[in-house]
Amino acid sequence: MDELTERRLVVVTGASSGIGLSAAIGLACRGDQVVLVGRDPARLRAAADEVREASGERPEAFRADFAMLDDVRQLAERLRAAYDRIDVLANNAGAIALHPVTTIDGFELSIQANHLAQFLLSNLLADRVRRVVVTASAMHRRGVLDPDDLNAQLRRYRPLTAYGTSKQANILFTAEAARRWPAVASYCFHPGVVRTRFGNESRVVALGMRLLPLLRSPEKGAQTLVWLANQNRSRLVDGGYYADCRLRRPLRKAADSQLAARLWTASAAAVGLPVSGGAAG
Repeated sequence: MDELTERRLVVVTGASSGIGLSAAIGLACRGDQVVLVGRDPARLRAAADEVREASGERPEAFRADFAMLDDVRQLAERLRAAYDRIDVLANNAGAIALHPVTTIDGFELSIQANHLAQFLLSNLLADRVRRVVVTASAMHRRGVLDPDDLNAQLRRYRPLTAYGTSKQANILFTAEAARRWPAVASYCFHPGVVRTRFGNESRVVALGMRLLPLLRSPEKGAQTLVWLANQNRSRLVDGGYYADCRLRRPLRKAADSQLAARLWTASAAAVGLPVSGGAAG
C-alpha cells in the first residue's frame, strides 16, 4: 500500500484555522494523534473543539507566537518534554504583513514567522522528528532572497515580495534539510490560493477572501499536506516541492543548492544555532 497505516503523532503549526486546522482534522479522522500549535488562545481552543467533534478525540494544544523566537524555543522545550517521538512536523504557520513590521527579534515579520521560526523549531526537534512537511507557495516566484541580508525587504517594502521571499526560503530550507538530515523525510508544497484568514487585518483583503471566485477551500488547500504526511517515503522525493499531490519544479532560484546552503548558515546564525546545523539521528 502507498499510504502509511499506523497511528502517528503529528504536530501541526498554524493549526487554529485554515489549512492547518483542516489538515489537523483530516489527520485526526485518519486516526493520528494530533497536536495543535497556534498563536491565539481562544481560536486554539475553538480549533481543538472542532478536531474533537470531527474525530472523537480532543488534541493537545500549545500556544506560541512565531513572531517571537523565545516562544518558539519554549514551544520546542514543551514538545520535547511531552513527546519522545514526533512522526510528522507540519510547518504550516505563516503570516503576510501588509506593512513593514520588525519583530522583537529584529527581523522582518514575514521572513521570521514563515521561515526563521520554522527553521528554529525544526532544528530544535530534529532528533525526534521523522518527517517534516512545509507549507510553501507558488508565490516563491516573487521572492528575491539574499541570505546576507534577511531584512532586505524592510527597505522599499512590498508585501507580496516579502511574502514570496519567505516562501522561497521555505523551499530552499526543505531541500537543504533533506541533504543535511537523511534520516528525516522532508517535503514542501503549494496549497493553492485558499480562502482563509490570511491578511485579515486589512478590510479589503478580508473582503476579497470572502468574495473572490475560484479560491480553494481550506480542505482542498490541506489536501497535499495530508497526502505528504500519509505517503510511504519510497513514493516521494526527499526535499521535493509538490502541488496537487504531484512533484513540481520550483523556480530555478528556489532550487539553487548553493543558495540553500548559504540560507541555512545565515538562518542558523540569525536564530543562535550552531552554523554547522548538525544532523538528525
